[in-house]
Amino acid sequence: MSAAKTKIRGTLPGQFHSSGPGGLKPGEFALWYQDELRRALSALDWAAFEKIAEAVAEAGDKGRQVFVMGNGGSAATASHAAVDFSKTAANPRKRLLRCFSLADNPSFLTAVGNDLSFDATFSRQLENLLNPKDVVLFISGSGNSKNLLEAAKLARRRKAWSAAFLGFDGGKLRGVVDQALVVASDQYGVIEDVHLSLSHMLTFYLKQRA
Repeated sequence: MSAAKTKIRGTLPGQFHSSGPGGLKPGEFALWYQDELRRALSALDWAAFEKIAEAVAEAGDKGRQVFVMGNGGSAATASHAAVDFSKTAANPRKRLLRCFSLADNPSFLTAVGNDLSFDATFSRQLENLLNPKDVVLFISGSGNSKNLLEAAKLARRRKAWSAAFLGFDGGKLRGVVDQALVVASDQYGVIEDVHLSLSHMLTFYLKQRA
């Protein structure tokens, strides 16, 4: 059944409810996926996107830092976004954006995971780096990863501004960040595709603004 015809349920990290309708030929499945992707994009909260874009732009203009993080496929999206925000979004009329992916230091990640807890992999990095009014962007399908929730709580204590690209029903992270943008789908591929699209929209918005 299409996600458009049923209530989107929450999920836990690594679990999902829908791969597809089943029994379709490759071309039929591609068309089904295309429809799901189009539906998810058209249902986005563009007012939420605007608030996130404005916060990132302001951080760049005022020399603040932006931190991006996620797990698994979302870690790859966080890395991609950090490169784009730092390099591709360069605008000759603006300051360069100081953006860092916290998914990119395997030595630190594994040291914290081994010596402390995997739940502290991102919050422990923020303890070293985060300043008030910096921006923290979380990327997560489920919105229920403990290491992201711990980092979001620390961001709030440090008086940073936080946002999240989420999927499913947004999970617990939706209620912890200052601004959530939820891709209302239960198909992980669609969710992750839209998250990357959102990061590209933000990149080229930053690049073209006056």
